[in-house]
Amino acid sequence: MQGQINRTYLPVFAFLEEETGIHKNPLDLFREMMLSQVPIYKYSEEQAGLRVSIEDEDTYDLLIRQEGTDEERKGVEDGSLEYGEDALHIDSDLEKAMMEENNSYSDKNQEEEEEEEKEEELPKENKETREFQKAQKKSYEYDWKNLKEYEDIVSAFYAIDSTTSITDEQLNLENLLGKDMTLKGDLEGPQILIYHTHSQEGFVDSVEGDASTTIVGAGDRLAQILTEKYGFRVLHHTGQYDVEARDYAYSNSLPAIEQVLAENPSIEVVIDLHRDAVAEGRKLMVNLQGKPTAQFMFFNGLSRTRSKGDISYLENPYVNDNLAFSFQAQVACNEYYPGLARRIYLKAYRYNMHLRAKCMLIELGAQTNTVEEIMNACDPLAHVLAKVLYGETGMQAREAAGVELEE
Repeated sequence: MQGQINRTYLPVFAFLEEETGIHKNPLDLFREMMLSQVPIYKYSEEQAGLRVSIEDEDTYDLLIRQEGTDEERKGVEDGSLEYGEDALHIDSDLEKAMMEENNSYSDKNQEEEEEEEKEEELPKENKETREFQKAQKKSYEYDWKNLKEYEDIVSAFYAIDSTTSITDEQLNLENLLGKDMTLKGDLEGPQILIYHTHSQEGFVDSVEGDASTTIVGAGDRLAQILTEKYGFRVLHHTGQYDVEARDYAYSNSLPAIEQVLAENPSIEVVIDLHRDAVAEGRKLMVNLQGKPTAQFMFFNGLSRTRSKGDISYLENPYVNDNLAFSFQAQVACNEYYPGLARRIYLKAYRYNMHLRAKCMLIELGAQTNTVEEIMNACDPLAHVLAKVLYGETGMQAREAAGVELEE
């Protein structure tokens, strides 16, 4: 990115960078001087047609210091999607299973619908909306014997951003299925924390000033379902950390979330609920049980860049636990609600996922989804989380894959 800007607006320094190789010291100093003292430099970036996705000050620091080449940083800067086109992929088998399940659901309810049509038409506000029905059996089942190799696991479950890398030491069934993600419940008090680094994220029909129609409203809905239908003790934190600017939202939210956790040591699960950003005209939506339902994506930060390796000042001792948590949730979703979850996305930075072993960042729909589609997605999402936290999915998958539980 910086190289393109230099060539366009600062040709002398571009020449120095390419011909003398001194960019690691004087040019970094020059860029920092320009960024802090001359706003026109940032304006030049915009005029060059570049999109910079600065998630937090840690990311910003890495971008300015040129961690990796432009090609390696492509996933951070380029494209119309915030987290990459690959995450939109749905395996054809999952899509087929989803269609079969919906057809089965439609057949089961056809007689009921015909009866409803015969009844006298009632005012719309008085009609009962058909409730979500928890899937009682799997619509899709993995053949774990054919998912032993690293390449097969990546192909079936992941989209890996070009800024980062991961090895087969982490992406193997022993690591992903061999961890017990169930809640221990040793202490009284909240078990699950839901919060929003980006509380201002809304949807296509969100009402300005009405938080219930934003991602915060989705957090309320998810907390309600987890509490009332599954018996979890949930704390929904609605602090706002991106009101003035998004650039430092992760840094702004960290002290507040650390305080919440210090005051509530019983919390085992931390969920940062977001919505994604996609190209206008694209919608992350499927038909689930006759209802338009937003797709969602589990997301992991690896604290590792492809070019420099582990980021020492963004240490996360729970990276492998986080990976296991999202993987087991993805398995549950694909088996019970195939096609609803996008690929798990892996990116370079930390995203405050170092606070607990069961940390999860979820992208629920995108800005092109309606509030209705988002709220409809909260039901299957809660069911999937319950299956992992109560242990059913992990136990069944471990047995099928022949994986021993870690001690």
